[in-house]
Amino acid sequence: MLTKTAFQGKLTKTENLFIPFVVAGDPSPELTIEYALRLQEQGADILELGVPYSDPLADGPTIQRAAKRALNAGMSLRKAIRLVPELRKHGLEIPVVIFTYYNPVLQVGHEDFFELLEENGVEGVLIPDLPFEESEEVRTLAEEKSIEFISLVAPNSDQRIKQIAENAKGFLYCVSTLGVTGERNEMSKEAFDFIERVREHSSVPVAVGFGISNYEHVKLVNEYADGVIIGSKIIRVIEAGIEKVEQGRREEALQDFSQEIEKLIKG
Repeated sequence: MLTKTAFQGKLTKTENLFIPFVVAGDPSPELTIEYALRLQEQGADILELGVPYSDPLADGPTIQRAAKRALNAGMSLRKAIRLVPELRKHGLEIPVVIFTYYNPVLQVGHEDFFELLEENGVEGVLIPDLPFEESEEVRTLAEEKSIEFISLVAPNSDQRIKQIAENAKGFLYCVSTLGVTGERNEMSKEAFDFIERVREHSSVPVAVGFGISNYEHVKLVNEYADGVIIGSKIIRVIEAGIEKVEQGRREEALQDFSQEIEKLIKG
């Protein structure tokens, strides 16, 4: 039985979730807002807003390029979090999860970090390089601020799957394969066996990320899980429009983006 109370009631469904990932400030803060609104129009249920980081251990080359563009443009952890109220002003209504590595959080300080999240209306946080066993303080602070602390579970979690899944909040990020993020041609049978094992223990929606690249993947994953998380493919579409934006054809780039996302999600 899946909980329906995730994200303070803002998550309106618990299956066929579409959770896109974009990097804050890629290729500019203004375009991050535009792309986020286009994703909402195409049915996004939750937005993962990535904080650019210079040493992203879990990210493949596509997201690394996006992070580099955003860092070169001056994006930071504080600026990324403060982008959320701007997204709201422009009409974004879906929950926002800040995706950040642990080192920037440590530099800001746990309490200040969660104060920032609360002040700026962030609904969730995901820290991929903070092991579950070392996250108790962060999870407690998140709970005190009514912010969903999103957990990840990977195929090599083994004995930890039950513990992580039973303590998950908001939704559970199920990593479909070992390695870094990026587009892949196919998903293995082992990945789907793993998803089923995770769902046995989870009371929140299980969303699958890493390697989801086309509509066939989306359709297949939704047969086994409660939703899909898509990052690299979306960033590749953003990259494809950068030249048009630089040429002053911004609206054309945005329209192309919407069409590509519609194909990805709806076939």
